[in-house]
Amino acid sequence: MEYTAPSGRDSRTIVVIGSSTGGPRTLEIVFSRFPLVDAAIIIVQHMPHYINSAFCRHLAEISRMEARIGEDGESIEHGTIYVAPGDVHLKLLANRTIRLFDDEKVQCVRPSIDVAMKSLERNGDRVVGVILTGMGIDGAEGICHIKEIGGVTLAQALRTCAIHAMPRAAFETGQVDQMLPPEGIRERIIQIAGIL
Repeated sequence: MEYTAPSGRDSRTIVVIGSSTGGPRTLEIVFSRFPLVDAAIIIVQHMPHYINSAFCRHLAEISRMEARIGEDGESIEHGTIYVAPGDVHLKLLANRTIRLFDDEKVQCVRPSIDVAMKSLERNGDRVVGVILTGMGIDGAEGICHIKEIGGVTLAQALRTCAIHAMPRAAFETGQVDQMLPPEGIRERIIQIAGIL
């Protein structure tokens, strides 16, 4: 589904969600009965590439959003979830175009949440960064960057995480606006983005 911004409105809402261990289950809760929202959502889930397609299909089944694997050179659209392919990094050029590249691992992972989040620019877009359950510290630097460019930063409440290292690392930066359970994260994203 392609969405064209109303005349005179070039800004967008872009949501980048990072997760690792326990992430698929948490994302299932976040996107269960998720409405079609006025945002492009990028998911960076640490997982092997051969799971990507099944993961996208499941997100599309449980939500009203279109879900697909992000492709190099693709322009992001409202109402769509893009899943970062396994084994390559994803960044956004000018907050509009997906760029995939095979480079060294960052925080011992590829794709890296930090790489995706730190590619976002301050250009009038509404930007939201979300860190969910997972091992390690990937996403902490990204959350700081999103806060620096004026975005909203969320992390999963530690008591609801399978592994709380990633959201804890994000929280310890002092740059997380809210720590919420998965249901709360869903409602906050909907509130910020608005329904199409």
